[in-house]
Amino acid sequence: MGREFLLEIGTEEIPARFIPPVLEEMAATFKRLLEQERIGVGEVLTWGTPRRLALVAREVASAQAEVGTEEIGPPKAVAFDAAGKPTPAALGFAKKQGVAVTDLIEVDTPRGVYLAVSKLTVGRPTAERLQEVLPGFILGLSFPKSMRWGSLNLTFARPIHWILARLGGEVVPFPLGDVQSGGVTYGHRFLAPQALEVAEAAGYVAALRQAHVIVDPAARRALLEAELTKAAAQAGGEVVPNPGLLEENTFLVEYPSVVCGNFEERFLALPDEVLITSMREHQRYFSLRGKDGRLLPHFLAVNNTLARDPDLVRQGHEWVLRARLSDAMFFYHEDAKVPLENRVASLKGVVFHSLLGTSFEKMERFRNLAAFLAKRLAPDLAELVRRAATLCKADIVTEMVGEFPSLQGVMGTKYALLSGEPPAVAEAIFSHYLPRHADDQLPEDLIGALVGLADRLDTICGAFGVGLSPTGTADPYGLRRHALAVIRILRAQGLHLDLPEVVTTSLELLKDKISRTQEETALEVLDFFQTRLQHLLLGEGFDHETVAAVLTAGGGDVVEAMDKVRALEEVRRSPDFPALAVAFKRVINISRGTEPGEVNPLFFEHPEENLLYEAAGLMEVDVDAALAKRDYLTVCRALAKLRGPVDAFFDRVMVMAEDERLRRNRLALLERISRTFLQMADFSRITT
Repeated sequence: MGREFLLEIGTEEIPARFIPPVLEEMAATFKRLLEQERIGVGEVLTWGTPRRLALVAREVASAQAEVGTEEIGPPKAVAFDAAGKPTPAALGFAKKQGVAVTDLIEVDTPRGVYLAVSKLTVGRPTAERLQEVLPGFILGLSFPKSMRWGSLNLTFARPIHWILARLGGEVVPFPLGDVQSGGVTYGHRFLAPQALEVAEAAGYVAALRQAHVIVDPAARRALLEAELTKAAAQAGGEVVPNPGLLEENTFLVEYPSVVCGNFEERFLALPDEVLITSMREHQRYFSLRGKDGRLLPHFLAVNNTLARDPDLVRQGHEWVLRARLSDAMFFYHEDAKVPLENRVASLKGVVFHSLLGTSFEKMERFRNLAAFLAKRLAPDLAELVRRAATLCKADIVTEMVGEFPSLQGVMGTKYALLSGEPPAVAEAIFSHYLPRHADDQLPEDLIGALVGLADRLDTICGAFGVGLSPTGTADPYGLRRHALAVIRILRAQGLHLDLPEVVTTSLELLKDKISRTQEETALEVLDFFQTRLQHLLLGEGFDHETVAAVLTAGGGDVVEAMDKVRALEEVRRSPDFPALAVAFKRVINISRGTEPGEVNPLFFEHPEENLLYEAAGLMEVDVDAALAKRDYLTVCRALAKLRGPVDAFFDRVMVMAEDERLRRNRLALLERISRTFLQMADFSRITT
């Protein structure tokens, strides 16, 4: 039976956002560390609060596993002379390894037979190795920002005050800076600051609970949710859901205590988003809604202590929030005095990027691109699209967005409506930002979708055009996210867009800014989009060969490519497909590189040539009709009808005939068929 290892790193308050990722890192790194040390370990758990990071490892072996090794010495031919006596090479190797020559063994290697010595390394006690490796493990944990303190050279998220380290109940002693590890922890800073001696995890959790510290984040979150729900019900409402705020508050406290406060009803005249954002971003407060869905003049604050005088605590929160909401009310009224259209010119003073100009210049570019998209996809919406593109960035220069950047787009919509803009334009000002992250909603309105597409395409093309494309894992401008958003919007809206044409148009609008050739940039941007589309399709479970076959044949229309992948994947499930694929590949491979040419039936020598020629003509009619309807399953079925004539052709006809006229005619026929196949996919990419 293994023993339990308990580690706690006690610190000054660590920022809430630092804690969840470092807890994941602690578990993975510690398990990997013990594996490297040949120390068996079972389950590894991590817990954490602002003042402590804790780790529990179950079933830790008492010692390192023994390991056998072989030390290779000189070749046998060098180690012994003709009489079979050991040479100085053998004697020296044996002496160095501390064994007799007779203990040496022979091993076969790629270079021949060599002498070697077999060694068994006995494992050291786990407690000894932990003393040596734990300081490096602790200091190796990564944080967004670290600090030094006192005269020490070591760094950590915040100053370390104590370390609890016990293996099987026994203290694992080691120094770290000016701290010596021991067997005690400490309770809540204000409610129970005394030292607590604990020997194992169950006692550790229970002792801290008694000392007003809930060390397990899951338990702390559950208690916080229950307290919020209870307080909201007492106020006659429900908590406005906010998983991120719940997570943040969970890691801001060691023992959550909820207080319900109030604010003046006059502040309810502010847009809901302003109230919620002001409470959330400035004070980490939760908002409440009544049963009618409207915000209530109440809020919930999470404290890290049990208040002796709850009324005094509540009044303190209310006083702070009143000042915040008064500022927000002032910003809102001041912003509303200026029509949103009048703010557009101020974008000339906002730099988008030093190489790509101001936000005003960017707006002019993607406005023209959005108009181009509207002309292609929704001509009746062209004027509304142009208007939405003109106004969609204007709220950047408002007081409210200056205070709360997360309200960009939200306030643009509010101010557009106050300025008398059409509701469809106002809605697009917000929706053109969607999706803002991977799990976010997509724009439901076509105007916002077109403006958002144009904005993102301008960003991507501009970045590639000035050499700011992603490298490895580095993508500081979020271009991968933007490209994926473009693909998702096109699919959701069912927009059949000629991506090469749009990229070319965007780069033409950027020609005064970009430093690379438009042709080179366009190729890189289109390859970038195809890679993103490939990753998306593979992530959704489509076979890599199916995806490669379709995208190699052309992925310029994202929606069309995705529909083709879906259809081809279904056709590949047919038991007849392997034979079909072989026929398709023979046509594509033998005709690859052939220039298009006229097929002359007068040059046919075999009936099979005429049969394939006539079948190809009928197939082309069916394929063209199915492509016009974007019915790709029917396209595949129409292509499949050619299998018999293709097999017969290759069985009886010598394509590469000596007669040049016959050879060219037969290659022209196959090239024509190949072109039709490639309208669906490059079947040579599929193995059978």
